[in-house]
Amino acid sequence: MSAMAPASSLGVVATLRRGLSASPQLVVGWKVTFLLAVVASFGRVLVPIAVQQTVDTGILAPGGPDVRRVAVLTSVAAAGLLVGAVCSGYVNVRLFRSSESGLLSLRTQAFRHVHDLSVLTQNTERRGSLVSRVTSDVDTISLFVQWGGIMLLVSVLQIGVATILMAVYSWQLTLVVWAGFVPLFLALRPLQKRVNGRYTVVRERVGAMLGAISEAVVGAETIRAYGVGERTQRRIDASVGATRAAMVRAQNLVGVVFSSGVLVANLVLAVVVVVGTYLGVAGQMSVGKLLAFLFLVQLFTGPVQMATEVLNELQNAVAGWRRVLGVLETPIEVVDAGAAGVPSPRGPATLELRDVAYHYPDGPAVLVDVDVSVPAGSSVAVVGATGSGKTTIAKLVARFMDPTAGAVLLDGVDLRDIPVDQLRRRIVLVPQEGFLFDGTLAENISYGLRPDGDAHAAAPDDARVREAVDALGLADWVDDLAAGLGTQVGQRGESLSAGERQLVALARAYLADADLLLLDEATSAVDPATEVRIARALESLTQGRSTVTIAHRLSTAEAADAVVVVDAGRVVETGHHDDLVAREGHYAALHAAWVSQTR
Repeated sequence: MSAMAPASSLGVVATLRRGLSASPQLVVGWKVTFLLAVVASFGRVLVPIAVQQTVDTGILAPGGPDVRRVAVLTSVAAAGLLVGAVCSGYVNVRLFRSSESGLLSLRTQAFRHVHDLSVLTQNTERRGSLVSRVTSDVDTISLFVQWGGIMLLVSVLQIGVATILMAVYSWQLTLVVWAGFVPLFLALRPLQKRVNGRYTVVRERVGAMLGAISEAVVGAETIRAYGVGERTQRRIDASVGATRAAMVRAQNLVGVVFSSGVLVANLVLAVVVVVGTYLGVAGQMSVGKLLAFLFLVQLFTGPVQMATEVLNELQNAVAGWRRVLGVLETPIEVVDAGAAGVPSPRGPATLELRDVAYHYPDGPAVLVDVDVSVPAGSSVAVVGATGSGKTTIAKLVARFMDPTAGAVLLDGVDLRDIPVDQLRRRIVLVPQEGFLFDGTLAENISYGLRPDGDAHAAAPDDARVREAVDALGLADWVDDLAAGLGTQVGQRGESLSAGERQLVALARAYLADADLLLLDEATSAVDPATEVRIARALESLTQGRSTVTIAHRLSTAEAADAVVVVDAGRVVETGHHDDLVAREGHYAALHAAWVSQTR
């Protein structure tokens, strides 16, 4: 089992390259977009040229002001600005479309990858923090892609064009401008590295904050029950405070970088005015050229200041990108055999655990040399003390994880060689407490239905759901509910009791119509009436199917065709209930203890 990578370790350029390869939609049509951005930039460059020509050849023409020429030049400048504005608007539209398409792909990939990871790997990170990688971290990328990426390229281009035109008008003033900005450019690189480090901390703190908040929301009932609201609030306050502190530290450094650009730009402009005036008085520069140069300085300093801000947004985006890529780089341990796998046709299912061993990372062995056989159509109960390895066997049979040694076989084929979609159709796990989604009872039961062909097929009507309810003998329970199958179950099924949620899970399993049922029994905390309903539903559900039950109540073992006794990760006994009791071994002791507790 691999822990979830906190973030990718790639550098800035490598991160951008890897991120773009993961979301190629981000750069679809970028050449056209860049060309439009270039046209928009040249539209702005026309202004200083028009100013110079208007002043020197129009207003200050040798024979007096040339009104017609002034009108033509200003019209050309206005047309250039109009074309530039249209191109700029179209650039924004194209950037928005491509970025949203690319980020949709990135979110989808990350979400899919999270679901493909083993449950153990998912559990290495808090749920809220994991969700933040697919939501807020991607949002930081969105802000940069939609605004900063192309503007950074355009800014560099505009700086180059402005430099060329400034050199045409005055090489002396051009040297003055660059002499002012070169030190800033040299200082920018180490500053950006520090900004990147601080934004990385920000993304980590945001993830931790969302994890703490979501945990408190989900566990609100427990928090109230134990009166630990103040302690929980302190934890959340500390997480929020840490996030704020990280953001302030990052923004303080960003403020230094941006303010430095503004300060240098203003100083350069002041120096250009002084030196330009001197050159003008000396007759080395016309009034129009000086005015044009001042416009060009603005076109030069504007992109420089914008570039520093864009670079700051880039660092934030790279920090978010690294966390998203950290998800994508986390190896998938339960690998889907896919189309290359061995087909597993529907029908009576046999199950075999052959020399199975498993150990958690950095921990002792949980299972050792486990051999279990479940013939088609039979029921097997797995019993043992808490921590004996029963739940691990269930996870291996459901293929939530793979054994570290040995193999789990379905109809003689290793589960690792069976395509996951076929495996999920043939084996269904009914957990101790079925998870319910916010919606109606019918909608939750319908999760057991698997659409054939079209994965986006419309939800079925209530007829199939009603069929499952009737077949499992749950009609009286459903009809007693205020809205029947239309009853809202609430978030996580909070409107229903634990036993009622288990009934929904059984109805789902009926609709799934699996060949092998894996039941993690949970009836110890239900009322007698619900327990009777569950027992009756289980009898109908398991009829004619292979069944493996993780038995917590030994009455289940009494009714099973065979009992597997697990102790300290090893199978110590196997046989029918009556035979095992007669042996007076491990199972007999467990059974005697259970009988004494139920009297």
